[in-house]
Amino acid sequence: MIAESVDEVLLVERADGHAVVTLHRPQARNALSRALRAALHRTMRELDEDDSVRAVVLTGADPAFCAGLDLVELSEAPASLDAGFSDRSDFRRPIPRMSTPVIGAVNGVAVTGGFELALACDFLVASERARFADTHARVGIMPGWGMTVLLPRAVGLRRAVELSTTGNFLDADTALDWGLVNHVVPHAELLPTARGLAEDVAGNDPAGVAQLLQTYREGARVGLDEAFEVEQRASREWLSRRDVADFDERRRAVVERGRQQTAGSAEDDPVTD
Repeated sequence: MIAESVDEVLLVERADGHAVVTLHRPQARNALSRALRAALHRTMRELDEDDSVRAVVLTGADPAFCAGLDLVELSEAPASLDAGFSDRSDFRRPIPRMSTPVIGAVNGVAVTGGFELALACDFLVASERARFADTHARVGIMPGWGMTVLLPRAVGLRRAVELSTTGNFLDADTALDWGLVNHVVPHAELLPTARGLAEDVAGNDPAGVAQLLQTYREGARVGLDEAFEVEQRASREWLSRRDVADFDERRRAVVERGRQQTAGSAEDDPVTD
């Protein structure tokens, strides 16, 4: 993959149906300056509109994932917090609403606004060097990018309250144990692992993946009974417009892939036809 520089604060690489987006302000631990916020928002929107990109990996230039908002810039220009977003509906989001899955590859510290940026991803892979912290209370600001909404859904209310009120750091292994991240891998394996997962996503039906994401998100906003209705309605609507002529071919491909992943024989393989 060849990296493309975006406003010198962001790198974008494309290959095999996915893109890798790298926050590129290593000297500032990838703090979210006005320029970086604008570039990130614009780039993610463009990737979401690109049919050749079926998954996005978001990471940071070592040694950090993201140190949060650039507090030096913010102290000098408080109005900069309002800048860098193309429409008000997405103003309070670190990335825009996307139908393309975003995999966070957390390579180092993800602090405060950087923690919220990680939480905005659909799922996370962490390096052994990853650390998470919500220091809003220590800095003296309030979260506005979803910390109090998304963190308790990831780790549970009591753990979220502990993290936010103490400002303590959470290491990668504990983040895995608490359900915040999906995988913890050696640092050198972080991007290969995240890219491999992105390729797995890209190998699926893109419209189906987008519908699954939408259904998960709608279900998360309502109670249990209504969430079942959301899923059933989405399933009916999907089948009503889906051509089923290729289902048998797709089923056989799924069976073969399952056998390859489990490396078992047809007799003991859990995936059978």
